Amino acid sequence: MSVLLKPIVSEKFAGLNEERVYGFVVVKEANKVEIKKEVEAIYGVTVESVNTATAKGKNKVKYTKKAVVSGKTKDVKKAYVKVADGEIIDFYSGL
Repeated sequence: MSVLLKPIVSEKFAGLNEERVYGFVVVKEANKVEIKKEVEAIYGVTVESVNTATAKGKNKVKYTKKAVVSGKTKDVKKAYVKVADGEIIDFYSGL
């Protein structure tokens, strides 16, 4: 089973890419060691550090003709991966 679900491509992470920090959405049960091994295996880079953060899901309410429907979005675990000096990860190389 893959630990990495998808890379995060946003303006925030585009700014962090200059500091050699890349973002990934990962499985909730993944730990830092597993994330480091998989990034090194897939992208062929040396990982210096891995930081993780869990973003809690938001409550959502939709007002329809029949009723008020309420729910919640999923929780997301993000990994901030810092690679060694002089190495980059190119997310668009396979396109």
